[in-house]
Amino acid sequence: MILNGSSRGTMKRYKNIDFEEIFKLIREALKEADEPSASKSRSSIPDTPFVTLVACLLSLRTKDEVTEQAVNRLLKVYNTPESIVKLTEERIASLIYPVGFYKTKAKRIKEVARTLIDKYNGEVPDDFNELLKLKGVGRKTANIVMTYGFKKKGYLAIDTHCHRIPNRLGWVNTKTPEETEQEIKRILPRRYWYEFNHLFVRFGQRICTPVSPFCSKCPIEKYCEKKLVNKSR
Repeated sequence: MILNGSSRGTMKRYKNIDFEEIFKLIREALKEADEPSASKSRSSIPDTPFVTLVACLLSLRTKDEVTEQAVNRLLKVYNTPESIVKLTEERIASLIYPVGFYKTKAKRIKEVARTLIDKYNGEVPDDFNELLKLKGVGRKTANIVMTYGFKKKGYLAIDTHCHRIPNRLGWVNTKTPEETEQEIKRILPRRYWYEFNHLFVRFGQRICTPVSPFCSKCPIEKYCEKKLVNKSR
């Protein structure tokens, strides 16, 4: 593989990154900082690829806590494509409100459920490229479904936290989540890929927030270049 200048620079920098220590410190810090986890709040919801898919569709452009509440209202009862298609769009919208674009998402969720029934025998396809054919499904959602829905290795889900934090740390210098996905795949050992999204999302919610991050209590401050951090707490 021939690396361009940006990739060579990234590869050179990553050799000095102590991923094992950084992941360990973040895990320990989150034990104290975490609120009740999503897994606890979703304890009565089946852990299926469909649930993972719908949760991702709900999360787009929506605050995490609002997403969790909507996930619980909708998916505690209606957690299969068959049960979703029986609902009206208005009923779905009322259950997921006030997520962003809730009317559009209600329509999209029902369309996806119908597509799964008509084209995939009611099952979420366990193929990355087939997932991308579903309306509203992009690379982030497809990666999350493959990683956490199907528990498959080799996929790396990059959301806004996972894009922002590596850039802030100085690991990468990228403009989009898609670019970050490719760069992180080059530098991060595969043994951390499964954990990366969940860990860095929580880290971004609790400590390394988008605006005014809590640098004073950050466990990895000494490893951070603080790119584009104008004010911290």
